[in-house]
Amino acid sequence: MRTAVLFDFGGVLTTSVVTAFEEIGTELADDPRLLLRLFSKDRESGALLVAHEEGRIGESEFENGLAARLRDRGVVVEGSGLVRRMQSRLRPDPGTIALVAALRTEGRRVGLLSNSLGDHCYDGFDLPAMFDAVTVSGDIGVRKPSRRAYAIACERLGVRPEDTVMVDDLPQNIVAAERLGIAGVVHRDAPTTAAELARLLAPAPGADAAAVAPGLPDPRPLEDDPCST
Repeated sequence: MRTAVLFDFGGVLTTSVVTAFEEIGTELADDPRLLLRLFSKDRESGALLVAHEEGRIGESEFENGLAARLRDRGVVVEGSGLVRRMQSRLRPDPGTIALVAALRTEGRRVGLLSNSLGDHCYDGFDLPAMFDAVTVSGDIGVRKPSRRAYAIACERLGVRPEDTVMVDDLPQNIVAAERLGIAGVVHRDAPTTAAELARLLAPAPGADAAAVAPGLPDPRPLEDDPCST
């Protein structure tokens, strides 16, 4: 059983990044798949994203480069403010934020491992207060799905990969984590992730071995509960 958890940021602690990109694509060119297609299919756009997430180019250079790739496809857009427009679509997810707090209250080690986007990606979040350790790709020079990113996050959290669960909204990032020995949960919503963590995590420190970790959903029916079936 595992004892520690790493959380992704965008799409886990916030609403969906994919949805945000789709909204921007629709706004720019009535094409919800525009940005997703650029980042996955266009080599130069993908390289810009990787370079920015790894901290090799700043927000302005990334924005101007992406705007140029969009203009090459007939989409007239200024680079300045493009990242802010993406970020404005992301809203905090109260359920997952509460889950992070509950896990830490139980005495578990909980960390963040995030691919950064923009200079103000984490505005409004007091990450050092929320997590025992924070690992951001732009600071360490390597991004998910690199194994090194997961290894650094575990080192900073003071745990072994085989004792850790990664929560991420992108399946490919979970596959990469599992190659290092980390268990994975593909995040869709807070209740489902909480139930998966209850299954994967060992009892909280000091808890009765037969008890389900407090703060997570108890999958067992309550025998004295008239509503249970």
